Amino acid sequence: MDRFDAMQAFVRVVDSGSFTKAAQTLHMSKTTVTQLVQQLEARLRVKLLNRTTRQVHVTADGAAYYERAVRLLIDLDDAETSLSSAAAAPRGRLRVDVPSPLARMLLVPAFPEFHARYPDIQVEMGVSDRLVDLIGDNVDCVIRGGVPTEQSLIARHVGDLRLGVYAAPGYLEQAGTPSHPSELEAPQHRLVGFLSSRTGKPLSYPLRRGDESIHVQGHHALSVDDGNAYLAAGVAGIGVLCLPHYMARPHLARAELVPLFDDWQLDAMPVYLAFPPNRHVSVKLRVFIDWVVDLLARHAPVASRAG
Repeated sequence: MDRFDAMQAFVRVVDSGSFTKAAQTLHMSKTTVTQLVQQLEARLRVKLLNRTTRQVHVTADGAAYYERAVRLLIDLDDAETSLSSAAAAPRGRLRVDVPSPLARMLLVPAFPEFHARYPDIQVEMGVSDRLVDLIGDNVDCVIRGGVPTEQSLIARHVGDLRLGVYAAPGYLEQAGTPSHPSELEAPQHRLVGFLSSRTGKPLSYPLRRGDESIHVQGHHALSVDDGNAYLAAGVAGIGVLCLPHYMARPHLARAELVPLFDDWQLDAMPVYLAFPPNRHVSVKLRVFIDWVVDLLARHAPVASRAG
């Protein structure tokens, strides 16, 4: 039995709550992971996990061993990455989850520069606008718009995206061009709804002009939970959109979208990068974070940056 592999397998099972998920993240078979944990239990002569057909629960002895195992694995990673060669050339697999428009329009097009700089880092990028279980899915970090509500996560504020209101020319020809946000409540107008991953309801954006403030509820012919689909719906003329400037810019250049209410302001969307408190900030994760911060500063209309 390789004690390191067994310890890592046990930690992944506890983190994910599943032998199957642990096997997937370790790129091993479920049988191998099961055997490693069983061999570890035999060596320690204690039961680390209670298994049922549906769930895996850590025992009291297993919980105590887990805490020490995590620290040992972190120390081992520190020892390896502290070497000048490892620090200069970070390596390994990095699992991240990012919003679909950010991936399509910023991260993926710019990824060749990251790969050229760090060719030994393999990034596994989940692309979605859903809430991700970082520990259960064994994700190293997520990038999300909006302030994280999960108090257990460590979150870094990496920027603020300015928002605007837009509509397709065809939509405006049919429904008319509103001069005031309140006109969007009229029966002839429609908004494209973006469904909150937390509430399942369309998000509402407050608009402000001086001392005047308005929340437009509007009418929705279509609501979606994916940023790319949201943008496509607006370009197709289904309704009015609230978009980050970086998403709207190429469509403005092609006259596929028209800005509305230029004298009104929307609150900037904060962008956070978050990771679990038990996830060591390795060199590979640190350089990825630094790259994301720099990328947002260069390619997205960032209102402010926070370290």
